[in-house]
Amino acid sequence: MREAVAKRLIELMEQKNLTLNGLARLAAIPPSTLKNIIYGKSRNPGVVTIKLLCDGMDITITEFFNSPIFTELGMEEIE
Repeated sequence: MREAVAKRLIELMEQKNLTLNGLARLAAIPPSTLKNIIYGKSRNPGVVTIKLLCDGMDITITEFFNSPIFTELGMEEIE
């Protein structure tokens, strides 16, 4: 799941032409927090952080998780 969240963030940043620092600024979170999520240092990004990132990209949480990246995950990968 951690890798799927990171992949989805990268995908959305590319679609919206955002840099890591640019998204962090829009989401009002420290760039280090976003870097930790993307580079796998954050083992469990919180829902509040994901919501802030979604707000920064002007999307809903539903839109964030509505991706083949998540629908292809097996249940064992989510646990």
